[in-house]
Amino acid sequence: MTGVRGLGARWRRRRPLRTRMALAASAAVALVAVGVCTAAFFVIRYELLHQLDLSLTQSATRIIQANRGEGPQIVAGECRYLSAPACAQIVPADPAADPAEPYLLPVSSPVREVAAGARAPYYSNVQRFGQPLRMLTTPFGDGQALQVALRADPVEKSVRQAAVLLAVVGAVGVLLAGLLGYAVSRTGLAPVARLTATAERIAATRDPRHRIELPPGPPGRQDEVTRLAASFNTMLGELEQSVTSQRRLVADASHELRTPLTALRTNAELLARGDRLTPAQRERASGALERGIREVTGLVNDLIELARDEEPLPLLEDVHIAGMTEHTVAVARAHWPHTPFLLEVEAGAAHEVRPGVPARLARLLTNLLDNAAKFSPTGTPVEVTLSAYGRGAGGAASGSGTNGSGSRTSAGGSGSRTSATGLRLTVRDHGPGIPAADLPHVFDRFYRAQSARALPGSGLGLAMARQIAHAHGAELTARAAPGGGALFTLTFAPEGESR
Repeated sequence: MTGVRGLGARWRRRRPLRTRMALAASAAVALVAVGVCTAAFFVIRYELLHQLDLSLTQSATRIIQANRGEGPQIVAGECRYLSAPACAQIVPADPAADPAEPYLLPVSSPVREVAAGARAPYYSNVQRFGQPLRMLTTPFGDGQALQVALRADPVEKSVRQAAVLLAVVGAVGVLLAGLLGYAVSRTGLAPVARLTATAERIAATRDPRHRIELPPGPPGRQDEVTRLAASFNTMLGELEQSVTSQRRLVADASHELRTPLTALRTNAELLARGDRLTPAQRERASGALERGIREVTGLVNDLIELARDEEPLPLLEDVHIAGMTEHTVAVARAHWPHTPFLLEVEAGAAHEVRPGVPARLARLLTNLLDNAAKFSPTGTPVEVTLSAYGRGAGGAASGSGTNGSGSRTSAGGSGSRTSATGLRLTVRDHGPGIPAADLPHVFDRFYRAQSARALPGSGLGLAMARQIAHAHGAELTARAAPGGGALFTLTFAPEGESR
């Protein structure tokens, strides 16, 4: 039995889904059709026999009323003909009281028991005169029984005709079930077939611009298959966007690498003819070659970082945001000695931690600080503020001051880490700001405003910063600062809440 089930399972796995669905629908409809026909046959058979039994009961009642007090005898014996009345005979409980004339109907021991009152009336099927008879045996006074019989072959013929007719109806039902099953599977799987064809076309052409045509109608009234097709279209849209983004990244990276690689090749060729250069020329070419190598190395590293969508789980740990910010600001002060960096950490945010990769979060803030310092005039400060919001944020500081390193820390309450507290880190500069036309594109890869194209950089820093923010469940936004300059805001939502 296990082998048969295994063989059936292998056969089903090898059949197409449309075939299996058609077979399942056909089997279900066919089972219902056969079940209905079978039930109808037994109902018709029961009703025909019931009508014959009612006729026997009525005949027995008339004979009892017409022959009260009579002894054992044959009352009527013409039931051998279809139009004749029922055969009837009175049988005593004692065989010694039988009449001299032989009985027309068979007399058995159950008949004597009914006559003696030891058994209830009953119906039976007998053969007589070469024809099937339906017979009723019922009590007839004290110590006697009445047997009444009618021909049953018309009923049996009707039952056979009903069986043949219902068998034909069942066969037609099975055939229609097969046709309906095929139609249902074809219609129901049409969106799946289109989905499959679209997927195969995309696999063959590697072009994710193809879409599945959806039937008209509001989204809330679509069936499951249509919703699957809509989800597949959404996935194709995301895939197309991803492929387009990757192609754009490769094209932009190729464009950005062309200039520094050309400069590297030129300087390398100059250094290869070093005997024709003066010491000053060799020094300039060597310095230019070194700067070009650093630029290309930084650009390649940035591209590698951008290619990573998620943070590696083994490197995740609880990061003390205030401590990380202070360290990054200190490094920025050393890198940009002519730009003052002012750091303010509010009391409610001083002890907050968030899960993340410390080096990546530090890279995010470093990119923001470098961008702010690059656009800040010499001597103008870059303001960095770390604050908390939401329940448990602590509150405003009772007083603040500037420490020896140019950082301001709030005094009053240590704050506490709580899942209802969000963090907000802002970096504000006093440079020319971001033009309104450039504001929607500041986080695009390789995008550089017209005013920034003469400055060093590849246009990847802010794109990388937003990607790191998204990987850590934070949101990075940019806007024009009041009074001039640019304001970048990094928001960590309260733990347990989606941003």
